[in-house]
Amino acid sequence: MASRIEQIIEEIEEYIDGCKFQALSSTKIVVNKEELEEMLRELRMKTPDEIKRYQKIISNKDAILADAQSKADQIIADAQAKADKIVSESEVMQKALEQSNRLIEQTNQQAQEIVDNATNDSNNIRMSAIAYTDEMLDNLEKIMAHTLDSAGTRYNNFINAIQSCYDIVTKNRRELSPQVAPSVYRQEENADTAPAAEETQEAEEE
Repeated sequence: MASRIEQIIEEIEEYIDGCKFQALSSTKIVVNKEELEEMLRELRMKTPDEIKRYQKIISNKDAILADAQSKADQIIADAQAKADKIVSESEVMQKALEQSNRLIEQTNQQAQEIVDNATNDSNNIRMSAIAYTDEMLDNLEKIMAHTLDSAGTRYNNFINAIQSCYDIVTKNRRELSPQVAPSVYRQEENADTAPAAEETQEAEEE
C-alpha cells in the first residue's frame, strides 16, 4: 500500500513539473483542477485499512476489559454457588468447607488471569497500532521532504540558468556596441530587474 502512495506522490510531482508557467511569471503555474483533485482523492483512499482497524480495536479496549471482568465475575458466582451447595450437602462440614475454600481460591486465580491476559492483549494491540501508524507517517514525512527538496533544487537551477543566459547576452551587447553610454545599460538593467524583484517579493509573500 505504501508503494502505491509513493507512486501517486511521484505522479503529482511529475504532473506539476509538466504544467506551464503563467504569463510573465517564473513561479506560478497553471494546473487542471479536476486532474489534481482526482490524484489527491486517490491518495486519500489509499490510507491503509489496517490503521482504521487498529484504531477501532483501541477504541474498544474498555469493552474488552469489561467483557473479561464480566466473565470473571460469572465464574466466581458459579464457584460460590457450587461451594455453597457442597457445604449444604456434605456430611462432613469441615471437609466441605476446605473444598469450597480451595475452589474459590482457584476460581479467583483463574478470574485474575483472564483479566490480566485481556489487559496485556489490549495493551499489545494498542502499542502495535501506534507503532504501525508512526511507521506509515514516518514514510510519508520522508517522501514529502524529498519531494520538497527536489522541487526547490529544480527551481533554483532554473533561475540560475536564466541568470547565466541574461549575463551572457548583456556582456555580448556591451562588446558589440562599446560606444553606447554605460548609463543606458544601467537604465535597461534597472528596467529589466525591477519586475523580477517584484515577482520575487510576491513569491516570498505567498
